[in-house]
Amino acid sequence: MPDLIGHLEPMKDRGYIYMMTNASNKTLYIGVTSSIKKRVSEHRDGVGSEFTRKYGCTKLVYYEIYSTITQAIEREKQLKHYQRAWKNELVEKMNPQWEDLGQGIIDDPLAM
Repeated sequence: MPDLIGHLEPMKDRGYIYMMTNASNKTLYIGVTSSIKKRVSEHRDGVGSEFTRKYGCTKLVYYEIYSTITQAIEREKQLKHYQRAWKNELVEKMNPQWEDLGQGIIDDPLAM
């Protein structure tokens, strides 16, 4: 299970997979990064990716933390092959109300 927001202390080479969605939760984007704080900010500012900008995916609803970026990349590849229903179930285990977790990460001085 992913660490909680309070445990996002900086670690060299750490990797994150994350899911962003739009206001209606209909579009889901899966990404990987070495700095979740920076990446979430970029998505919110409309510079994260063409896909998230086009579909308005600015809400972070799920993330996982890995000790290396390589592990995170492998997990991202797995998740992209799963059906949407399974991805929804994964989000709901961590975030049953599909709340935006991004602000907590952006505001956390220890988040990367």
